[in-house]
Amino acid sequence: MNQNRRSVLKMSGALAMLVSAGLISAEQALAQVDPRQGFAAKNLAEMLTMIGGVQSSSDELQIIAPDIAENGAVVPVSVTSKIPDARKIFIFVENNPTPLAAIFTIPVDTESYVQTRVKLGQSTSVTVIVQAKDKLYTASKEVKVTLGGCGG
Repeated sequence: MNQNRRSVLKMSGALAMLVSAGLISAEQALAQVDPRQGFAAKNLAEMLTMIGGVQSSSDELQIIAPDIAENGAVVPVSVTSKIPDARKIFIFVENNPTPLAAIFTIPVDTESYVQTRVKLGQSTSVTVIVQAKDKLYTASKEVKVTLGGCGG
């Protein structure tokens, strides 16, 4: 039995126990499936379904990215969230071959701030999803690319 299979069996067993004890719902258990599966999502709606939770927008979520990126291969993106109990931050680049660019897990009692560089193949919308408790908060920013990024 390889290590990946063992991990899946442990996680499945633990989630089944929590559901049967009534501590979490079946929908919450399905949302706890490996977040790396989100990298298979091809659009934002599919991504939000994989994550699970109720979607709403918030003015406590800020995206800092250039309006015009001179080189799509290295576009800096910063996210600041003042949403209480933020647990995960997802960066989703709509027109890329693999739209989910990054997942960050935020430890308890820490500032919800992340910074990374993403590759943009063309001008597109960069959407940030913050998961806090049972809600998903989203914000988007349009970024124009002047030089080719991934395949552009």
